[in-house]
Amino acid sequence: MSKELGVGIMGCGNISTTYFKLAPLFRGLNVVACADLNAEAAALRAEEYGVKAQTVEELLANDEVDVIVNLTIPAAHFTVSKAILEAGKHVYSEKPLAITLEEGKALQALAKEKGLAVGCAPDTFLGGSHQLARKYIDVGGVGRITSGTCHVMSPGMEMWHPNPGFFFVEGGGPILDLGPYYIANLINFLGPVRRVAALTSMANPTRTVTSEPLNGQTIPVETPTNIHALLEFVNGATITLSASWDVWSHRHANMELYGTEGSIFVPDPNFFGGTVEASGRDKDIQPLEAWDHPFGVANQEHPQGPRANYRTAGLADMAIAIIEGRDARCSLDRTLHAVDVMTSILKSGSEGRFIEMTTTCTQPAALGIDEALALLR
Repeated sequence: MSKELGVGIMGCGNISTTYFKLAPLFRGLNVVACADLNAEAAALRAEEYGVKAQTVEELLANDEVDVIVNLTIPAAHFTVSKAILEAGKHVYSEKPLAITLEEGKALQALAKEKGLAVGCAPDTFLGGSHQLARKYIDVGGVGRITSGTCHVMSPGMEMWHPNPGFFFVEGGGPILDLGPYYIANLINFLGPVRRVAALTSMANPTRTVTSEPLNGQTIPVETPTNIHALLEFVNGATITLSASWDVWSHRHANMELYGTEGSIFVPDPNFFGGTVEASGRDKDIQPLEAWDHPFGVANQEHPQGPRANYRTAGLADMAIAIIEGRDARCSLDRTLHAVDVMTSILKSGSEGRFIEMTTTCTQPAALGIDEALALLR
């Protein structure tokens, strides 16, 4: 098999620039074409990044394309990924893989039938900070993880996103939009979930957009925006996950994990970098000694300061996994399990009971310094 896969981008909206900009950093990837239902959007990205603009049908039929990145809105993820598989091409999807477990299982069955690979974001758990935390946990730095807390809370998406309506309908909400970062990282640390329970609500039935160009427009809220969940893992650990777009300010840490010998404090799973701290039984919380992980190196400027951003690492890992015949870290089994967890959280909130998982997965292989370097050009 070729040592490089031809990549097509399906969906040329806000997130597509990240894939266009960062894909050239990685081995195994050659972005050759893009498509969007809005032909002007595809033409703009194609000119900006030196690729071919095509119709959706043309991209699906393009013999130069081995894998298509699905960057459509969440409600369209299943339909588009299904069409990609039916066209005989591998799929890498933005999160979530699908908005129902049934859709995810249908993609799994079709991929198996076609002998094709499916991968899915997020890949931020491959970041230098999260892999440092993984290494510390794996060597027993805090003993056996028994419990923990996760918080991802803000006032909402309508204050910054140019077209926020899809965040507040089925397939959106903080669990399906931001939950994947936290659940993927928890699977990275702890493995699969056994069962979940949750309380869910929404503060308001509508939202007023304050970002441009839709400033002042009112949008309906059709999915819970305030979720408090309990996750019991197969290994016995119990984690609290609070995800809300109804919180103006708070002082909760993003992720804290508590072990039999100490505690570890993990930075925001939405990003690749950040400081990892830990304590032992002495309760003295100190930063872990930094390591030279390539996916922890700041490579972008942001208003909050320099930031490490290596999104597309998961796509590159999947491409090389296809070439080498190994398991991809952002694999279908793991992202399908995450869909199971997230949709079960929402189901528990509506039905008022614990929900048992019907899927499982393994922990992804750790991505140490050498493994990460092997993904880069």
